[in-house]
Amino acid sequence: MALEPSCLSLLSDTGSWLNDHLPQLIEALWQRGHAVRWIHHPADLAPGDVCLLLSCGRLISAEHLALHRHNLVVQESALPQGQGWSPMTWEILEGASQIPITLFEATAELDSGPIYLQHTIALQGTELVEEWRSLQAEATIALCLEWLDRYAEVLEQARPQQGDACYYRRRRPADSELDPQRSLAEQLNLLRVVDNQRYPAFVELRGRRYELLIQPAQPMSKSTPPHSPLA
Repeated sequence: MALEPSCLSLLSDTGSWLNDHLPQLIEALWQRGHAVRWIHHPADLAPGDVCLLLSCGRLISAEHLALHRHNLVVQESALPQGQGWSPMTWEILEGASQIPITLFEATAELDSGPIYLQHTIALQGTELVEEWRSLQAEATIALCLEWLDRYAEVLEQARPQQGDACYYRRRRPADSELDPQRSLAEQLNLLRVVDNQRYPAFVELRGRRYELLIQPAQPMSKSTPPHSPLA
């Protein structure tokens, strides 16, 4: 049974790359009869039914969480593994081609609430940041809509996080540094996660810093075997 038309809040960080994709989610929510309030600061939260915390890089207080019946977060990891910051980036750096993605209930403790849904984003191993972000956004939107469309069933199947947790630290621009003693092939995964504008790849040689920008010479071929971002 789907969630009846409700008052939804959508909280995302100002300047997040995901903001370019969220109008697609908002349109889908409107089509389902939901009222949506899109904000960028927890102080602007008002009482409602469901709050979607998407690309929100801050802890939400218990007081703010209490404003909604449900507060949903999407994390690109198989929680409790991969708590913390930028899990998809870290997993790509580790060489992963199957990225777990989890929708769970937010609590005052970081990334620790019960799990509602888990799927997988499939990567080919060549996607650059804009390409894998598009897959991430598509999967995020799909999980949110699935939660709403299967509301009663999903709530019944909610389960606590189990197992040992691991935590990813926040990445910094300095993490985009290349090693001049290693080949580009060895460092391809690092090049796949850099952002040419916000934190470009760089190398320091002979006392000078050089930035290296990376982009595909052409879009990914349409002849490449299709794959779904959710499995």
